[in-house]
Amino acid sequence: MKFKGSPEFTHKQNDKVGVLITNLGTPKAPTAKELRVYLKEFLSDPRVVEVPRFIWWFVLNFIILRIRPRRSAKSYKSIWTDKGSPLMFHTRHQAEALQKNLQADWGDDLVLDFAMRYGTPSIASVLDRLLQQGVRKLLVLPLYPQYSASTTASTFDALADQFKKRRWLPELRFINHYHDFDPFIQAAADHIRHHWHAHGRADKLIFSYHGIPLRYLHNGDPYHCECYKTSRLIAEALELAPDEYMTTFQSRFGREEWLKPYTDETLKALPGQGCKSVQIFCPGFAADCLETIEEIGVENRAYFLSSGGDHYEYIDALNAEPGHIDALGQLIRQHLQGWEIEHDTEKRNRLAKALGAKV
Repeated sequence: MKFKGSPEFTHKQNDKVGVLITNLGTPKAPTAKELRVYLKEFLSDPRVVEVPRFIWWFVLNFIILRIRPRRSAKSYKSIWTDKGSPLMFHTRHQAEALQKNLQADWGDDLVLDFAMRYGTPSIASVLDRLLQQGVRKLLVLPLYPQYSASTTASTFDALADQFKKRRWLPELRFINHYHDFDPFIQAAADHIRHHWHAHGRADKLIFSYHGIPLRYLHNGDPYHCECYKTSRLIAEALELAPDEYMTTFQSRFGREEWLKPYTDETLKALPGQGCKSVQIFCPGFAADCLETIEEIGVENRAYFLSSGGDHYEYIDALNAEPGHIDALGQLIRQHLQGWEIEHDTEKRNRLAKALGAKV
């Protein structure tokens, strides 16, 4: 086997701890051309679409990639900013804030960076950068609070594929979920309380999560259960009665049955049931993106208001808010326990002592 690239280990380099946070990804630009590149990588992942490869290859290349990029480009254009894709700049801000948060304990011994599962910056390119900076112990945090094979496990696949090609492997720790991590729950509850303080409360609070096909649940994926647990814990922190909140699932694709209740159908039905005002929060999204800003903030708003609703509010994702950063910092610290760094001078002194020399 031919291993990857230039040497990733040098004997004179100080060891460092690395933290890699990851999110799903985004196209480079809101154009049909860039969407075609992004969607091909995303939808070619067998973790995302569990369909026999030959059948899916034909459907993807001869149907979906000829139609969907143009439609998706219009949606992306509606949310694109001077800073680029919201998911990209929010994730960058999270990485910068987390680096500062952790420096108080680790100083320059810790290096934190971010990557996207699909698109850029790729996991491969950021791993190169981390290892070349001397990272010998690596903690990976996919920013998916609830575990799913289609997101969290796919990230692990990408890491494993990269390590297969490398001669030198760091010690590795991988956080596969934090759906019930108390600081995260409290950060979400505080965020909602702040929104209530500024805007008042609605008849109902809806927790909307990205959906997955129902058969994934039947095949053993815990995502559905973890979403409901997150909702319950946030509702308990907010002291909500059972009839004051509900959990729904958005962003379904294709004709097969996905997790229910569907967000869009729920919002169309609620006004007829006497619920005239709603607020929606998406606890599965660590950062705002197309699915929160456009799908929840615009598309589903239209469904609710056109069905007779009076008032609709989307509550922003936690993004790089201090409470969220502090919660993620606590999560990272918890998983870094026991990973002290020994510098070159300490190594030389320890070796000299072992040999009976004066130091």
